Amino acid sequence: MVIIVTKLVHCFHLSRRYGQYTMNQEVTKVTERPPFDRSSSQDSLDELSMEAYWTELENIKKSHENRQDDQEVVVVKEPDEGELEEEWLKEAGLSNLFGETAGDPQESMVFLSTLTRTQAAAVQKRVETVSQTLRKKNKQYQVPDVRDIFAQQTGSKEKEAPDGTESQSVGTDENKYQGKDDQASHLDIGGKELTPLVPEEAPASETDINLEVSFAEQAVSQKESSREKIQRSKGDDAALLTYRVRKDKTGTTRIGDLAPQDMKKVCHLALIELTALYDVLGIELKQQKAVKIKTKDSGLFCVPLTVLLEQDQKKVPGTRIPLIFQKLISRIEEGGLETEGLLRIPGAAVRIKNLCQELEAKFYEGTFNWESVKQHDAASLLKLFIRELPQPLLSVEYLKAFQAVQNLPTRKQQLQALNLLVILLPEANRDTLKALVEFLQRVVDNKEKNKMTVMNVAMVMAPNLFMYHSLDLKAGEQREFVMAAGIANIMHLLIKYQKFLWTIPKFIVNQVRKQNTENHRKDKKAMKKLLKKMAYDREKYEKQDKSANDADVPQGVIRVQAPHLSKVSMAIQLTEELKASDVLARFLSQESGVAQTLKNGEVFLYEIGGNIGERCLDDDTYMKDLYQLNPNAEWVIKSKPS
Repeated sequence: MVIIVTKLVHCFHLSRRYGQYTMNQEVTKVTERPPFDRSSSQDSLDELSMEAYWTELENIKKSHENRQDDQEVVVVKEPDEGELEEEWLKEAGLSNLFGETAGDPQESMVFLSTLTRTQAAAVQKRVETVSQTLRKKNKQYQVPDVRDIFAQQTGSKEKEAPDGTESQSVGTDENKYQGKDDQASHLDIGGKELTPLVPEEAPASETDINLEVSFAEQAVSQKESSREKIQRSKGDDAALLTYRVRKDKTGTTRIGDLAPQDMKKVCHLALIELTALYDVLGIELKQQKAVKIKTKDSGLFCVPLTVLLEQDQKKVPGTRIPLIFQKLISRIEEGGLETEGLLRIPGAAVRIKNLCQELEAKFYEGTFNWESVKQHDAASLLKLFIRELPQPLLSVEYLKAFQAVQNLPTRKQQLQALNLLVILLPEANRDTLKALVEFLQRVVDNKEKNKMTVMNVAMVMAPNLFMYHSLDLKAGEQREFVMAAGIANIMHLLIKYQKFLWTIPKFIVNQVRKQNTENHRKDKKAMKKLLKKMAYDREKYEKQDKSANDADVPQGVIRVQAPHLSKVSMAIQLTEELKASDVLARFLSQESGVAQTLKNGEVFLYEIGGNIGERCLDDDTYMKDLYQLNPNAEWVIKSKPS
């Protein structure tokens, strides 16, 4: 089954009637209140606060009427039976459990041994479906038996968690964060509950998000221990909570801190964890795949991000965000972020069309006159750029999963799902999205003057990010209102919690560490066998292997290397309070010529080897705690790769 979806929406008229846009109808203004039941506590979702959303939809429609370019058409393939699960296993790095490579699943077995109970259940469910489908199709290659794949996992799963602790279950410390404090207040529309946006002026209390325990395992624990508590808390003040990440003494790991080989493992685990979380909560997670896209191979608008970046890297090597995207944001900021109605007030449609044509012709030549671009025009061009990407910024594969976040029962779970989805985005999409939400936060920071609160910005930007697959011709008025409010809520969370969302959960990093440890152990065992066969002195090899990291360094001391500084090496005594920033400061205090480098954050302390490939440490990492977690690591000061 194939569905053809036109990416842009110039083909239909938008209607504000009850917050619905419909096909081929005249735009009418209806003044009566929408017939939805709203509790008095849901003022943030009343007709007035949604005004910016519907206005933005009408502006989008007018913009498209004035752009007569050929529009891109994306063919989205609806998968056949079992195809979705087979694709999922490939994305999760488990393709060698079936197919022609099924005969050597050793690497997958190591991977499976690190999974939590809920993650293993998610994998098992997909493997069973693929196995049944392959048998029906009489595939000639080996079909795995689920019992064989998971037989090795059941014995040890109760005893040991991925981080080496006794159990993955949520303890009493975690339980205090569940239930009443976590339950978002809800809006009931046509029998569907919806988590509303939080009024800007509402006082907020803080609660922690636990990154040390699997999100899906937390959800299981919450369902088992807090069901009655949650029912009692509906309508309470949980929507007024704000969330923060617990401080971790071994350091926070952000996207971009890990080596590519470890980041690939993180993405595999994030997909499995997201699926497990949705399974536990009873939410369907469906990926889609664009199998045919008519795209331009040059230019600025309607060009894939990867093509844009290939063009831009010829001009500016190492650039990770499209130059036109950066320049549009820069132009908006040059006009001052205090401008009232910034992002909300559209530029003139005819002028925008002319600017697009001129940019296409002159941008890369460097002859475009940016002084002629008004601030509101630049904002409209930025939104147009996002809308006209051949594939959505949130990706074809995961856009529906982003939309489904609104169906999760608590705000904490919504944030957890968004965190995993951000990790799963293609690198170019993730970097560009980060640049966007950072800019939007700077706009919000000036809300006292520009009148653009985070809620207002979310209402305006949500249609531009989510319109791609939101065309449902059978959707009723109530469903359209639910969708509008839901995606605005997701946009709000993306802006407000961006620092958390670009963090890699510690439990996933620990699973990567365990995978690396198991792989090293197997490699070492294989090497010893090889050396024995070759008649080498095993004792000599083991002695060399052991001394490689010790290198005359006494217990409680680490040797830090800084190959690009004049002080290339230093022994550092570990103490309870020693942080990564202290180590950097000791090196740089002796080098007056590079003291400014530290201020600019151009050099960092890295943890390399042992049970991790490479990890850039944040300044607040306590070195003794990290050393105990990875005693075989090397410690190197260097700059981040571009």
